[in-house]
Formats: sequence, structure tokens, C-alpha cells
Amino acid sequence: MTDKTDSVTLPRDLSDGLTLRRATPADVDAVAEINSTILVDPDGPCPDEGEAAWTRDLLSDGHPTVIPDDYTVVEDRDTGQIVSAMVLISQTWSYDGIPIAVGRPEQVVTRPAYRGRGLVRAQIEALHARSAAKGELLQGITGIPYFYRQFGYEMAVTLDGGREVFATGVSALKGEATEPFVFRPATVDDAAWIAGVDAEAVGRYLLSDVRDATMWRYELAGKGEKNWTRPVVSVIETPDGEALGYVAHESRMMSDRLNVMDAEVKPGVSWLRIAPGLLRHLWAAGETMGARDGKRMHSIVFQFGTEHPLYEVAPKALAHEKRPYAWYLRVADLPAFLTTIAPVLAERLARSAVVGYTGALKLSFYRSGLLLKFEGGQLTGVEPWTPTNEDQGSAAFAGLTFLQPLFGYRTVSELREVYPDCWTDNDEAQAVLEALFPRKASNVWYVS
Repeated sequence: MTDKTDSVTLPRDLSDGLTLRRATPADVDAVAEINSTILVDPDGPCPDEGEAAWTRDLLSDGHPTVIPDDYTVVEDRDTGQIVSAMVLISQTWSYDGIPIAVGRPEQVVTRPAYRGRGLVRAQIEALHARSAAKGELLQGITGIPYFYRQFGYEMAVTLDGGREVFATGVSALKGEATEPFVFRPATVDDAAWIAGVDAEAVGRYLLSDVRDATMWRYELAGKGEKNWTRPVVSVIETPDGEALGYVAHESRMMSDRLNVMDAEVKPGVSWLRIAPGLLRHLWAAGETMGARDGKRMHSIVFQFGTEHPLYEVAPKALAHEKRPYAWYLRVADLPAFLTTIAPVLAERLARSAVVGYTGALKLSFYRSGLLLKFEGGQLTGVEPWTPTNEDQGSAAFAGLTFLQPLFGYRTVSELREVYPDCWTDNDEAQAVLEALFPRKASNVWYVS
């Protein structure tokens, strides 16, 4: 059946006897096979059961945001074999409190014999069209270096990174002391409460993921046991059963490290009280998993990005910094995105030295540009604008580098230090852009 739900019509015949089409539930075994044999850790087993299980969960009818139509596959018409595939995982992120619909391309895979034929490009085009049809203003990829720059992406926000803790940083209980907190397995009955704590905490970040109770129920009970993205979530309680917070870590060890994706406490709870017991709990969990998997527990890695309250209360234990990688981000419609975040921009101006700003900024991207109009500190218009030799604008951003200040990755001043072809024309433009786009940490534990 022809799919016309977006601007790219599928199925579509490609060269060399290949067909690009949407996946169906009947493809689950074939897609699980290609993913589990190509998308493998060099130090891990092949095929990777965890990757196959993740694929099966995504292609089932139980995922909150993914259906089989969100997968594209390329099929060799002569053999019937699926030779390339990818999936769009829709989710919601927060941009300083503004919900943003996001599409995340994942499980991008091509068999070696079929590489170099533009199969990823053809699928990315279809995926971008589907994402746009869903109203998603942003796409984000956690991909290999450089590759996705070819498709309109810029590395523009931190990915993972954080702090690493070794055995010497985990303090033992003294004497006959007992643990002050209990770490019990979370259940679906905890989903709404965890979602509430999560929502309170993410305000510290510019970009963060939004997990409602439905999404948390899926994380807690919707994924198969072998799905490597399935988290182990524990609720932190007092001995008398008062819930204080939660922690989520991976269900298998990567190499000899236990990766922790998320940990939060409800307002009014001191991280200083929680931290020692949390470290002991996680170290014990890592040792148990290591014994199960034949690995030696080496360290705990908190993948919270560059900032988190836990880092502040345990600076010696968490002294080893893990350098972050970066998200590839794509914004196809900058006017729509800037209009969506206009309340955030107005609030930033209201708290800045240029409060009440009225004027216009012409942002040059060299081959294209934008005209931003402000009245009394409010963004009143965003229009396409093209720089000329006679009018080069208020500021210039080479290529896609404007996405870096837009997402708090670098300030305009920092960007100018790195890229000589990024500049501001005058003090007014510099001051307003610095106020509009300050540096701010992000922490996205993406939906899988």
C-alpha cells in the first residue's frame, strides 16, 4: 500500500534493484537480524541479543511513540533481504520549560556490501519528511563523528559525559551503622510519582527529556528483559517507606562500568544525605551485575552531563570528569522554532542589561539569513532574509553554527573565538545576542 502521510511517497524503487519502503510487523525478524549483527559492540557478542530485543520492542505495538511505519527498510528485490534500515523515535523535550516535539533517528544500519550507495541519505530524507508531518521541530541523533553533518545536522549540545566514581570514592558504613535509606525496585505504581519528581528537577537544564507517567510505565514494565535499553529503576525511601527520590541505571554493564542515566530527589530532600548510600547501592548493583556477566566492577559513571546537584555534594568522590560527546541537532524551520521559544527569549531579555529591547537583528548564514524583530523585549517577527554585499547583517554564523548558541552549547563570544567567520557588527548586536542565547547546561536521557 502506498504511504502518503508525508511528503515522501513510499515504496520507492532505488537503483541496483533495491526498494525503499516502510517496515511492517512481518519484518521484525529480518530487522532484528540486521541490527543485532551490524550494530554490535566490538567487545560484545555477535549477534547482540540486547539489540535484537530492542528492535522487537520498537516494532511491537507496545511502544508509546513508535509504530512499524516509523521504520524504513531497504530491500534487495532479487534476494528479498533487508540490507539497510533506520527508525524514527518520537519524543518530547523541554527547551527551558517549552515542550518541543523531537524526532530521533536511530538504529541506522547498512550491510557492508551495500554501503556507499546513498541508502542512508534516501532513508534520512523519508525520515525527515515523516518527522515534519508529525509536527516535530527538532531532530537529534547520537551518532558517529562527522557523518550526520552531511544531512543538515550540527553538533550543538552535550551528550552523556559526567563524573566517574571508583571504589575509593565509595565510603563504607562505620561500626554497626545501618543504611539510612532503602533502595527498592520501582513498579508501574510508582510511575506517576517518579514523573512528578522528574518534572520538578529538569528545570535546571536548557534541554531535557520529558517523561510523563505513560513513558515511565513503559520504562518500568514495557521493555523486554533482554532489551539493552531497559533501565533498572529504584525508588529511594526512608526505612518507614517515605519516597524521597529515584535512580535509574543500565541493566547490563558496558565494559566494566555501571552507567547511571538518571537520579533525582523530590524538593526539600538533601543530596548530601542521599549521596553516600546512593554510591554504596550502585556499587553493590554493579558488583552483582559483574558477577552475573563475568566482568569486574571498575567504576560507576554518572551520565548526567556537566552539571548535577550530586556533583556538588561529593566533589572528591566524583572528581574524575568524563568528557561529554555531543548531540547532532537539526532544525529545518528556524522561524517556527524561534517563534515557539519566544516566551523564553522574552524572559531572558527581561532579566538582562538590554531589558525592553526594541529593534531588529539580521542574522546572516551567508547563503541565507533571518530577520528578528523585537518590540519592548518581545519577539514580534521572524522572517527569511538574504544578506548582500551592501547589507551583510548584524551578525554572521557560518554554516549551521547558529545552532550552538541557540542550544546553549556556546555563547556568541565563544563561537567567535572558534570560528573567524562568525562575527557581530556592533555592540548592540553583541549584547542582545548574548542576552538571548546564554550558555546553559543540558541533560537529555533520550527515549529509546
